[in-house]
Amino acid sequence: MQALLARIFSRLMKSWSWLLLILLTIAIKWISLYPDFVEKNYSLAAYPLISRVQRLLFGWIPFSLGDVVYGFLWLVVFYKTWILIRDLFRKKVNRAYLLSGMQQIFFFILFVYVFFNLLWGLNYNRTGIAGQLGLEVKKYAVADLDTLTGAIQSKLNYYAQFVTKEQRDSFNKKSRLFYTAGLAYQDAAKKYPFLSFKGNSTKPSLYSYLGNYLGFQGYYNPFSGEAQVNTTVPRFIEPFVTSHEIAHQLGYARENEANFVGFLATHRFPNNAFLYSVYYDMYNYCIIELGSYDTTLAHASVERLHPQVKKDIKTYRDFYKRYRNPVEPIVMWGYGQFLKANNQPEGKRSYNEVVLWLVAYYKKYGVSQL
Repeated sequence: MQALLARIFSRLMKSWSWLLLILLTIAIKWISLYPDFVEKNYSLAAYPLISRVQRLLFGWIPFSLGDVVYGFLWLVVFYKTWILIRDLFRKKVNRAYLLSGMQQIFFFILFVYVFFNLLWGLNYNRTGIAGQLGLEVKKYAVADLDTLTGAIQSKLNYYAQFVTKEQRDSFNKKSRLFYTAGLAYQDAAKKYPFLSFKGNSTKPSLYSYLGNYLGFQGYYNPFSGEAQVNTTVPRFIEPFVTSHEIAHQLGYARENEANFVGFLATHRFPNNAFLYSVYYDMYNYCIIELGSYDTTLAHASVERLHPQVKKDIKTYRDFYKRYRNPVEPIVMWGYGQFLKANNQPEGKRSYNEVVLWLVAYYKKYGVSQL
């Protein structure tokens, strides 16, 4: 009798969990259609509390707890795959076996989808930084892009004169890198209160070397609230990568916005290594876009670069050439599809769309404010 009751209770619990997940999925899809509602009630109300709690709970841990969990999940996937292969050879796989497996997979996908969105993912559907700054983000002319590229290049060449090897090497100690990035956001918050950042939870990725083969420089874990940085990449790009990931922690989910917020937080911060890093990154986006419209203008711009910048561009290219492999394009394609599914129709090119925000920013505030 007790066994029967336990079985009935178990089925009821499963039914309720399925029903709850399905209802939450529908609710999330419906809410995502209303960016103003998401901005007001989630991004500026619920999410700051969620992220603050996450950083308080896990920020003090010296390693990335989220990376450990990801590693454990991959072990589970490998184990389950091995079990399936074993059962296929033992001829234990039948219709009921497959249906049960499919049910478990679908339940897991629903579970991840719901908690991904509740903990962070709804931020993909907010009005975002353009609304907060009152920027008119729209298609630009080639002349606008040329003006932007020239202004960014001027800043990049200027700071290239002052960044010393000692300054770059000072970030070999990653705690100093992450702490300094936090200071940049605190400084920026004096002008932009919505960039206030407390409770640092930025950490080196446990999979940094693997990331070089897969093509990532950093990522945000919405389940633990930790920002992970690939700390094996060239030193001069680490400050901006860190600033970008902190932008994700603040709820700027779309990659173009995270790039722009990273720029906004660091382009006035009095640290030459950070200033060089942010302008180096922004210049790369600008020159790629300019080259897609006018190769002559782009080539002329590159010729005017400071020798240190040219050296760093070569270092950057050589670094990634060493890790080029057949798997990376597949991973990047999958990542691009993920971005498209999350309100970023340009996929991987969404990163380059930071140029739209930069043009809108200088048109509102003036080129001198870049």
